[in-house]
Amino acid sequence: MLMNILLTNDDGIFAPGLWALHKQFSANHDITVVAPDRERSAIGHAITLHEPLRQTFMTVNGYGEGYAVNGTPADCVKLAITELLDVKPDIVISGINPGANAGVNLNYSGTVSAAREAALSGIDAIAVSMFGFNITHFDVAAGFIDKLALQFKNNRLSFGTFLNVNVPDLPEVEIKGVDVTRQAATRGNEYFETRVDPRNRKYYWQGLEHLPETESLDTDLAAICNNRISITPIKCDMTDYSLMDTLQTWELTGS
Repeated sequence: MLMNILLTNDDGIFAPGLWALHKQFSANHDITVVAPDRERSAIGHAITLHEPLRQTFMTVNGYGEGYAVNGTPADCVKLAITELLDVKPDIVISGINPGANAGVNLNYSGTVSAAREAALSGIDAIAVSMFGFNITHFDVAAGFIDKLALQFKNNRLSFGTFLNVNVPDLPEVEIKGVDVTRQAATRGNEYFETRVDPRNRKYYWQGLEHLPETESLDTDLAAICNNRISITPIKCDMTDYSLMDTLQTWELTGS
């Protein structure tokens, strides 16, 4: 099935994970690349309002052509859908991101925000990341996403829902399976490293030591830690429906 696919990321237009997806999909589908002109990791769902967005159509040596945008991942999706594309994409794929996007990290991820932006526009979307930073098996993740994307031929997602996928950085034969998971609620051991600049002023580098452990086997973090692919359906609707009836009982009016 020929699809119109929009590829984006938060690592910038030169990132190898982006072009691994392009290599995988371009032979059989119509591909458009719209990505930030530089790294925009951990920027969340920020959009640009107080300066103009600019795009440059460019050739990335050895890979292909695409639009580099001086904005965020969410900006890239908005601009592509509204201005740059003649046809609405069938699917938006964001990644492949070095470093897992699981648990509470989804709230910070630019990779995830691009998929969320597509979902808010009624377009099927996948965010894809890999556990590790010196990635050597982008092709494995790209091949899996190719198989997953084919499922959208007969299975559309509901409005405001997208898939968040994490793939181990392993040869395909060493991956132990695929789990449909929920988002873990735990977070890693965060810290700030304090340093002093030449003018004797303190500054801080924020860091994260490792993925947090989880006792629940049905989470994205558990799948990653057990060398399994995690697929988590994520909803943009953040309403806590279980609390709505309770809030109705609160004394919110009168004296």
